[in-house]
Amino acid sequence: MLYDKDIREPLFQFLESRYEKVRIIEEKKIGKSRADFMMVLKDSIVGIEIKSDADTYARLESQVKDYNAHFDYNVVAVGSSHAANVSTHVPEWWGIISIEEREDHIDFYILREMKRNPRNKLKKQLTMLWRCELAHIQELNGMYKYKQKSKKFVQDKIYETVDHEVLKEQLCAELFERDYTTIAEAINEYRVANGRKPKRKSRKYSKR
Repeated sequence: MLYDKDIREPLFQFLESRYEKVRIIEEKKIGKSRADFMMVLKDSIVGIEIKSDADTYARLESQVKDYNAHFDYNVVAVGSSHAANVSTHVPEWWGIISIEEREDHIDFYILREMKRNPRNKLKKQLTMLWRCELAHIQELNGMYKYKQKSKKFVQDKIYETVDHEVLKEQLCAELFERDYTTIAEAINEYRVANGRKPKRKSRKYSKR
């Protein structure tokens, strides 16, 4: 029986071998769910949900709604015990990868290629960015800084102002360049530059 911990690293390697440029970000909060990981490409973001042989579909219905709202494409990677019926639990545009354990390795089979998600929302994707990343997009597009406005106000202004094709590439570029080892410093620099007090404690972030 394959467990989540057995699947992740081989799955990362499998996906990275299929794309010229890819960034993997694990355990991303999306709405009321948490994506197992998201795969950032040049002009799109892919949500990946793992259902190992030890998992059930109990939470999948609510997860599907959050994945559909946040990602351009979605994929469910399942243990072989789920391969026969997983297609009845996800929309037709979701990709499906079956995972099978061999004696000394794990094999991956594409049962269904992913298709563009018709329900994703660019506004939702903007919520994935940190304030300093939003500020960089504002700078790239010659926008007013709106220093005293809320993060949501800035997100909405960016969405209204920037061409959406351009914005998608800029959003993906920010995620590609994200450095979790320096985030506390970057956030505090942004806060000080905008007349706010730095945070006393920084949360520890994990990254691959």
